[in-house]
Amino acid sequence: MQLHDVWFILIAVLWIGYFFLEGFDFGIGVLTKLLARDTAERRVLINTIGPVWDGNEVWLLTAGGATFAAFPDWYATLFSGFYLPLLLILVCLIIRGVAFEYRAKRTEERWQRNWEQAIFWTSLLPAFLWGVAFANIVHGVDIDEHKNYVGTFWDLLNPYAILGGLVTLSLFTFHGALFAALKTVGDIRARARATALQLGVLTAVLALVFLLWTQSDSGNTWSLIALIIAVVALAASLITNQLAREGWAFILSGITITSAVGMLFLALFPDVMPSTLDPAWSLTVSNAASSAYTLKLMTVVAAIFTPLVLLYQSWTYWVFRKRIGTQHIPAAH
Repeated sequence: MQLHDVWFILIAVLWIGYFFLEGFDFGIGVLTKLLARDTAERRVLINTIGPVWDGNEVWLLTAGGATFAAFPDWYATLFSGFYLPLLLILVCLIIRGVAFEYRAKRTEERWQRNWEQAIFWTSLLPAFLWGVAFANIVHGVDIDEHKNYVGTFWDLLNPYAILGGLVTLSLFTFHGALFAALKTVGDIRARARATALQLGVLTAVLALVFLLWTQSDSGNTWSLIALIIAVVALAASLITNQLAREGWAFILSGITITSAVGMLFLALFPDVMPSTLDPAWSLTVSNAASSAYTLKLMTVVAAIFTPLVLLYQSWTYWVFRKRIGTQHIPAAH
């Protein structure tokens, strides 16, 4: 195995980690409208991710930076061709971060309600658009012989990509509902489990169609194994959720995300962006990679700093591991 293959795997791991962690972040944001009944419950949901949401976004920065350094041609084609959807995601993430920080700066109901609306929409849109983006990456886009994307924005909104967006949106919201059940007490905890059941059934239908479509289109033996693991984990997550084993349900939904995203990368390899115009024009792990020296240097840096980041983030989750409820929310002045 060569270094560019190793870095393809590492980038896949970074994206899996981002979707695992930011997935329930997005889900909580969507659930502030679907699950919470009043201001106190919305505050409970937001507080469940308050200490960790910004740390979860570090995975996105790392994945983007690693792609830029390890596969500059992939990065250039991806971020130029998918400019509009990625820009929309970036704007949403900026507004979302501001909303988390500014919502409690003033006590007026209208002020807080407007920021809560912002949290909802800036969680829903990225959750959908990430699925659209990755579905297009796996399915292939119009890339010419100069490694440039020559399609349009509307070409990205094809049926397969839209289905991919619906899958990530429903899966992240399901993941968030399980996280809410794991981190809360009282009535909101019970309703989170009930909501997770409904979302899980919807997710199972959408995900099964999307993953089977992916397997038939560009799958292989390894991607088929990942598909089976994702389906089994999702079913087990639904069962454990009904048994009120929120910890296991959340872990299994995380395995579902891990396996589903892993399947996409397994179906993609050795390409990084297939060309629908001519397979010979596709970007691969070899023709889009940086020099061997660059990859060696990146490997050394990653080996040193990645364990430190993982230890720090694990410690953060341990410190803020306790459940919260409306009784922990102080009355508004």
